[in-house]
Amino acid sequence: MKTTYMAKAADIERKWYVIDAEGKTLGRLAAEAAKILRGKNKPIFTPHVDTGDHVIIVNADKVVLTGKKLIQKTYFRHSGYPGGTTFTTAGKMLAEKPERVLELAIKGMLPKNTLGRQMYRKLKVYRGAEHPHAAQQPEKLEIDVR
Repeated sequence: MKTTYMAKAADIERKWYVIDAEGKTLGRLAAEAAKILRGKNKPIFTPHVDTGDHVIIVNADKVVLTGKKLIQKTYFRHSGYPGGTTFTTAGKMLAEKPERVLELAIKGMLPKNTLGRQMYRKLKVYRGAEHPHAAQQPEKLEIDVR
């Protein structure tokens, strides 16, 4: 009888990848990054174990939104107080905090549990082309999204 392979935490080797977001579409880039964070690109993928790799995204301020999303797409926050709702358009958020736009898009594509929060911690997003993770020797990852 053959059994299905289940990865254990000790078996997992984590790599570091750098993705350049310049000129890439937000949702397509986020889907690829979430796939790598989750580990679905590996043959040892196991749903209940974090088999994913670390992802560094640079040039977050140069990500592209299609259509009228810069004006029509809104992000919601609540302060916790009555009437404390805040709505921000994608255009304003890209101008002020472009890292947050990518983080929210990727976080929404990860599992909504403790495992998903563990995967989210392996994501690093930076506004410009520089990042402080040279010591980890990250590989440049080319993603073919338009």
